[in-house]
Amino acid sequence: MTRHAADIVEWDRIAVREAVRVVDLAGDDDWGRDSPCAGWTLRRLVAHMAGQHHGFAAAARGLGHEAARWQEPRDRGEPARVHRAAATAVLDAFGEPGVLEREFVLPELGSAVPGRRAVGFHLVDYVVHAWDVAVTLGVEVLLPDEVLRAALAVARRVPADPALRGPGSAFAPVVPAPAGEAEGAGALEETLRLLGRRPELWPVRG
Repeated sequence: MTRHAADIVEWDRIAVREAVRVVDLAGDDDWGRDSPCAGWTLRRLVAHMAGQHHGFAAAARGLGHEAARWQEPRDRGEPARVHRAAATAVLDAFGEPGVLEREFVLPELGSAVPGRRAVGFHLVDYVVHAWDVAVTLGVEVLLPDEVLRAALAVARRVPADPALRGPGSAFAPVVPAPAGEAEGAGALEETLRLLGRRPELWPVRG
């Protein structure tokens, strides 16, 4: 395994742990808050995150074709605990020797993809979802530059064709930067806009 290939597993681990950190900040009164994922409360978003962790863990072990592996957890009573356990499961699976040389079946794509690409998809998902949770709670997401740059590289490869975006698709349409702000946007903001988020609508408390 090359150093760069190994790095993507580490970058994914950092993003997942940051997502765990911000989810763990939620209090009992926060789970009903609206999130940047249209129509989803924080509780629903975190359930989706847990389900995806379990699905990717299964895909890493050759079981991604089993639809049940991708289902959101039925237990919605302790979202942070359930999410934390799911995050541990996917990090354990991605930490297995040879994971990047395997093929992952990802139902959303309808195909199998090389392990390195699949881990990259998971990485960008959890950079964005860590931000989703953080801004729902009004706090800052804390990720190093190399993780944000790696996520942006993946986001730039996601097809931008409007026919492949929107309801029923994995991603919302690309959101252009406001006039005068197109140049100089940071890696995180560019990633968010490429994947359909509007960061200007979700300011973080000072």
